[in-house]
Amino acid sequence: MIQQTIKGILIPVGGAEDKGTDLEKGVIERNRMNFFELGILKQIIDKIGGEKRIEVVTTASSIADEVIDNYISAFEKLGDTNVGHMRIRERKDVDTTEMLDRLKKADCVMFSGGNQLRLSSIFGGTQFLEIIKERYHNENFVIAGTSAGAMAMSQTMIYEGSATSAHLKGEVKITTGLGFMDNVIIDSHFEKRGRFPRLAQAVAANPGAIGIGLSEDTGVIVEHGNQITAIGSGAVYIFDGKNIEFNNIGDAEIGKPIAVSNMIVHIMCSGNRYNTSTRVFEASAVAEV
Repeated sequence: MIQQTIKGILIPVGGAEDKGTDLEKGVIERNRMNFFELGILKQIIDKIGGEKRIEVVTTASSIADEVIDNYISAFEKLGDTNVGHMRIRERKDVDTTEMLDRLKKADCVMFSGGNQLRLSSIFGGTQFLEIIKERYHNENFVIAGTSAGAMAMSQTMIYEGSATSAHLKGEVKITTGLGFMDNVIIDSHFEKRGRFPRLAQAVAANPGAIGIGLSEDTGVIVEHGNQITAIGSGAVYIFDGKNIEFNNIGDAEIGKPIAVSNMIVHIMCSGNRYNTSTRVFEASAVAEV
């Protein structure tokens, strides 16, 4: 079966991306370079080709107005003032003529952080979501998402799981995400919130999927549907369960520790690449941060 080439770009981000606030405090020159030249929001603008239309979807957030103000300010510092706010709070707000028209005219849609279950439950099965998927597959269309917005991008989505008990069977809750990628599971705030065992359990239960753990102010650019490049100031963790030899997750009792052997873990920094189809890590394209 020949897989269709995907023309769009996904940019999932681990949360807390640099929005240029340090610049307002008059901090060091290195922060200016990180934001204006290497920063994640700058790379989103570069991928859409300059000052084109960005629509920010704040559905996942409980503080939508504060979130959009921060993004408008950050994008303005980078020279893009063409930013809209899709303030979608309920399913009845999704498939309106206004929202569908704005979606069709946008060059990039960015999903903010918050609660990823709000994204899957509000957008699942909508015409809005189908249009996004169609544009992602067939056009030079960019879909970005931070924190919850990144986690919701995959077909298999983590929506709950405490870091302190994620090694116990049943503590990691999984559901269906927005389905932009069907062979990965994405987790955010990866290092700061100690989510290594959470993603490990998710991959142990779904060893055909690649786990992608994103640190804060860190993300990946996904091109052609399978080629990912790390960006940002932190690390990206890749969990490959294809060669797992022992896995007790099917037999262990609920609440008991899980055991897994031969799960492969890669750690990527900015510029490193990984192909989710071939499961090959490329260390040749390392960029300084």
